[in-house]
Amino acid sequence: MNRNTIFYLVVLLVVGGGILGVIKLGAGLPGPTHTEASLAAEAARAASATHAAATDSAFGAMLASLSANLNDPLSRLFIQLLVIIGASRVVGGIFTKLGQPAVVGEMVAGILLGPSLLGWVSPDMFKFVFPATSLGTLKLLSQIGVCLFMFTVGMELDVRQVRNKAHTAVVVSHASIVAPYFLGVVLAYFLYSSLAQPGTNFTAFALFMGISMSITAFPVLARILQERGMTQTYLGNTAVTCAAVDDVTAWSALAFVVAIAGSTSVAGSALNLALVLAFIVAMVWGLRPLLPRLFGCGELERADPSKRTLAITICAVLVSALCTELVGIHALFGSFLAGAIMPDIAGFRHKLAVRVENFSTVLLLPLFFAFTGLRTQIGLLNDLNGWLICLAIIGVATAGKLGGSALTARFTGMSWRDSLQLGALMNTRGLMELIALNIGYDLGILSPRIFAMLVIMALVTTAMTGPLLTWFQRMTVREEVPDDLVRS
Repeated sequence: MNRNTIFYLVVLLVVGGGILGVIKLGAGLPGPTHTEASLAAEAARAASATHAAATDSAFGAMLASLSANLNDPLSRLFIQLLVIIGASRVVGGIFTKLGQPAVVGEMVAGILLGPSLLGWVSPDMFKFVFPATSLGTLKLLSQIGVCLFMFTVGMELDVRQVRNKAHTAVVVSHASIVAPYFLGVVLAYFLYSSLAQPGTNFTAFALFMGISMSITAFPVLARILQERGMTQTYLGNTAVTCAAVDDVTAWSALAFVVAIAGSTSVAGSALNLALVLAFIVAMVWGLRPLLPRLFGCGELERADPSKRTLAITICAVLVSALCTELVGIHALFGSFLAGAIMPDIAGFRHKLAVRVENFSTVLLLPLFFAFTGLRTQIGLLNDLNGWLICLAIIGVATAGKLGGSALTARFTGMSWRDSLQLGALMNTRGLMELIALNIGYDLGILSPRIFAMLVIMALVTTAMTGPLLTWFQRMTVREEVPDDLVRS
């Protein structure tokens, strides 16, 4: 044998002998005194021994151990992740084959996992997978996913494109907010007494109903345009620009509504709004110019962001989200603004978005859909009157958003066909609507019944975008866009 082998064997013998010797010496030591902690531990061991003795066999003991481990919070979270991600991918894939955006299927998957289907078909299974004690963790993880998603949405905002088409974009997008907002406030007048959450005031309910009618899902709209090859067309560019302006306007308005609803007095509302404005000023005119120097030119031009760059980015998102949460509005507004001020040098935003979006959309966003589904109780619409109100909400939302956008676009010089297509695209709500609705639910503005109706409205208006777009594209063309508009 060589020297290494001999040395290895000697070490094993010496260490092994030493361990055995210490164990033999320790066997003669007096037992420890009984403290409260030791008595509790002894009682626990006795109970465990009694339970083990009660089992019929070693197999029974193993089953008991597996059952205990299965009820551990971490094991339960793993089960939830597997169920939610699997359901969202399967249902999302089915909806994609049906010509719908995958996000519609993921939204439906969340509802199917909630009390509307799983809790109705198999209550025991529903309570096992989603016990009430586990919802706090699920909510926190879903909120992190929403914040990361809103960060990528902010990075998709192209301010230069907005400037190039400012006239049409601002007019159409603001009309697509004002018209449905007004109709939503009017609708709130008739629904407040019966459907608002007890304890909320009419102002908060009316303002929030207006917001829920006005939101456009900018990311979903952009993906629909990509799938249909319309990104580089005049209509596609106009739609993306209008949606970007709509996003900024609607989410700014929602931030103000949340600030007002979260305060208890007029002075409190004014202070919240002042803090929001101060934060926006600090981010846009203070932090934004410093970011390129903070990252460094070399880091911005790298093909793959370094760990240092990702760490700075995540810290910026977290600090921004924390600030808006402390100010009195939701953390997602800070995340959105953090994305909007990111430098766009050498495709830096796109490189960051790929890293962040893949993680958030696959793992965390399905948790948000599931958590929303757990809140959505379609069974509350258990009478004809409830479904008629739901249909009225869908009709008002569509008339305000699609009609307001189409009529304004036509007024600015677009053809009827393009105007109607633009209106159909602006009527897409998707995930952005669910985010807004959950804010209203958390603030105690929306009751479970109106929440379920608005979730259905978000699903229907998003699902109808594709069919309406196809229908309007096949319309007989009688008017074309003026040449000067096409050249612009």
